Amino acid sequence: MASALEPVCIVGLGARTAVGRSSWASAAAVRAGLSGFTQHPYMIDTAGEPMRAAIAPWLAIDLQGADRLEALLLPALDEALAALGEQPLDASRWALALGLPSARPGLPPDLARQMLVRVKRHAGQRLASAATFENGHAGGLMALHAALAKLRAGGLDGCVVAGVDSWLEPETLEWLEACDQLHGAGPLNNAWGFIPGEAAGALLLVRETVARQLRLAPLATVLAVGSALEAKRIKTETVCIGEGLTAAFHAALTALPAGVQVSDLYGDMNGEPYRADEFGFTALRTKAQFEALSDFHAPADCWGDVGAAGGPLHLLLACVAAHKQYARGGHALAWASAEAGERAAALLACAPPARPAGGGA
Repeated sequence: MASALEPVCIVGLGARTAVGRSSWASAAAVRAGLSGFTQHPYMIDTAGEPMRAAIAPWLAIDLQGADRLEALLLPALDEALAALGEQPLDASRWALALGLPSARPGLPPDLARQMLVRVKRHAGQRLASAATFENGHAGGLMALHAALAKLRAGGLDGCVVAGVDSWLEPETLEWLEACDQLHGAGPLNNAWGFIPGEAAGALLLVRETVARQLRLAPLATVLAVGSALEAKRIKTETVCIGEGLTAAFHAALTALPAGVQVSDLYGDMNGEPYRADEFGFTALRTKAQFEALSDFHAPADCWGDVGAAGGPLHLLLACVAAHKQYARGGHALAWASAEAGERAAALLACAPPARPAGGGA
């Protein structure tokens, strides 16, 4: 099906993370291994210690709910859209696909509606339509899946694929600790939890013909997105052996050119054992299509677990690595695993920027 459809390119990037207030700054911080971990100013764990988190340092800690997500998301959208400059566009042909966290304590039940209202108010002149994907960690890649299909079919000229999340609501942090998922929490100091973070990531996607018409330089081509549902989920009495993630990998890898292996791998590993086990089983089944599955990038050790923002941010890192020419090769894959069972993987072809004629640097 995909072979007869028009290629889709990434031409713009946007991000706000605990380690950077732009896409390029965030990528440079991750490249350098910088950490955004800090002590929460007032949340205390059951051991009487401050909870650890990766907090966007420019946001007031009392900014909560949809207000906090808005403060992360809208600047990331603007940064991604800046690639278009002031060119006149038909807004009816441009859209937003937004990944959001799934329902959990500390989030308003109408979060999706609230976010769409805020995006419409801010960017309604540029993005005529918007859809949300409340799929937790997989939200951003599920949004990409839908946007890719719409763009390839010619239904849109361009789409911003974004994700935004924050675990820093007090009720959310207390819930994570009660679920034994908060790193460092509790009397025994849980070494197998994760550092809650917050972030927004955004990718500007356009059809290849639109990129040429608007003279936009592609950073990468989205080759495929695969998705699946894992029945054996965390917080159940089952043992996950990576069946859902394997299916998502296989679906994305069908677009890998013959004789080529994936060189760069990005995932939402965050220190939780079930994620490591799931990836291990998946790696055994798909290792032939990767140069080195054990050599993957897990930026949660820099910006914390960023939930629904992870997918777009991981693809952003792949684009920057190719542009800056420190990627290991020309193909990257990012994956995500959501607690409700959604699994997704996206495959990119990332070419380094062309050098000027004559070999100039």
